Amino acid sequence: MAIALAKLLISAMAIFMLVSASFATSEVPFMVVHKKATLNRLKSGAERVSVSYDIYNQGSSTAYDVTLTDNSWDKATFEVVNGNTSKSWERLDAGGILSHSFELEAKVKGVFYGAPAVVTFRIPTKPALQEAYSTPLLPLDILADKPPTKILDVAKRLLAKYGSLVSVISMVVLFIYLVATPKSNVSKASSKKKR
Repeated sequence: MAIALAKLLISAMAIFMLVSASFATSEVPFMVVHKKATLNRLKSGAERVSVSYDIYNQGSSTAYDVTLTDNSWDKATFEVVNGNTSKSWERLDAGGILSHSFELEAKVKGVFYGAPAVVTFRIPTKPALQEAYSTPLLPLDILADKPPTKILDVAKRLLAKYGSLVSVISMVVLFIYLVATPKSNVSKASSKKKR
């Protein structure tokens, strides 16, 4: 009885491993979508947001009818200056990369929290559209009062140019200070030994 039960458990385990291995090697696309936004302050005081997407197919088969849609950019807050907030491609091969970008101009001052973009695609073996979501954006502080960058740029250049010299000089001064400073505890200890 115990041997029959052990054989049954071993058979069930072997079938489970074969089935799970077949699911692990099935041919499906796996989309990784990276969304990035950068702020660019214009001399006129306006601020533009450059948005870019990179869509990677990390799966083992081709995705068809790939569509990127990003409805997180409110028309009351942003105006599209260059490009479109959505884009479609016929296919994305396994291991392939697609890129898309557009530019917006901000109309309202404040912090903006963007939602992930949605990528839909079709797999030949499934009738329903598949969805993938992009990475979320960090909060964007649009039209924020920022300190003048010229002073910061000058400080960075000075630090880059003279930073190593300042660190070497400070180490030499510290070494001289340590050597030249009398050691009161050491002299007291040596005088006690002499008595």
